[in-house]
Amino acid sequence: MTAVVGTPIGRAGGGKPPAARRLRRRDFTFDRVTFFLVFLVVPVVGYVVFVVSPFAQAAYYSLTNWSGFSPAMDFVGVQNYVKLFQDATFLKSMGNSVALAIVLPIVTLGIAFLFASLITIGGPSNGPIRGLRNSSVYRVITFFPYVVPAIVIGLIWKQIYDPSSGLLNGFLTGIGLTNFESFAWLGSPDTAMVATMFVIVWGLIGFYTVLFIAAIKGVPAEIYEAARIDGAGRFRTALTITIPLIRDNIQTAYIYMGILALDAFVYMAALNPGGGPSNSTLVMSQQLFTTAFTKGQFGYACAMGVVLALVTLLFAGVVFLVSRLTGGSDEVAE
Repeated sequence: MTAVVGTPIGRAGGGKPPAARRLRRRDFTFDRVTFFLVFLVVPVVGYVVFVVSPFAQAAYYSLTNWSGFSPAMDFVGVQNYVKLFQDATFLKSMGNSVALAIVLPIVTLGIAFLFASLITIGGPSNGPIRGLRNSSVYRVITFFPYVVPAIVIGLIWKQIYDPSSGLLNGFLTGIGLTNFESFAWLGSPDTAMVATMFVIVWGLIGFYTVLFIAAIKGVPAEIYEAARIDGAGRFRTALTITIPLIRDNIQTAYIYMGILALDAFVYMAALNPGGGPSNSTLVMSQQLFTTAFTKGQFGYACAMGVVLALVTLLFAGVVFLVSRLTGGSDEVAE
């Protein structure tokens, strides 16, 4: 019997198999098209319309002298930016915002990580890995301030800091510290920023505590048990095991916290509506709002907004760069 050698079955004329052609046709089915339309095209369009477009408009308005309350505007080029970096008040607000972006994430995330470690793995040194006794109660207590709106937190603490009838001065003088009688916590350049930072940390620490609790609970208990057998203490376990294993969560939290610190408008508007004594608590968003809606200089305010956006992007970029340089983006080879 002679074997017949010819075109393989299903490959008429040496073309591609019918299965491949059917696969190509399935790529454009109604389900696939609607899926990409709903979950890809619509979000991208929404992002362009509601994020990119307003930013582009603000960048254009920053090159004009628009007052914000009339259609007339003149193109002035980079004059607003030149004026901006010669404005001592804005430079002061930028310095305050950068200080908040440096201090607040470190303090807030450091305390939140400490609380999360105690609640999840800070229990007895023998037996199964667990947190402190009644840790669920501590979790609720630490998270409670976060459910209160920021403006309410600011107004409450403004009353607590009140020099004449505030709870804080009343408590301190009640225990014998007479130096704090009628002490103006928000009225002194030496204490206004520190007091404001404390309020922001108090209001946000609960959210990041819960975030870190969820991340730590994702670490297998066997790893901690092995560290305990090897004789690692709590501090060493946290430093060499917990932090590296939840590194991505810490990085994300640091970026979110830094962005909030660069804004901080709500807290500052509630505690220090005028920028504090000698502008000691004035931040860029606060100066932007005043310039736009009090002075009627929307073009100049838009220039401030563009600078604030660039500083925020720079902050996020620095965090990603530091994470990459320290090995945070290393991928596991397959």
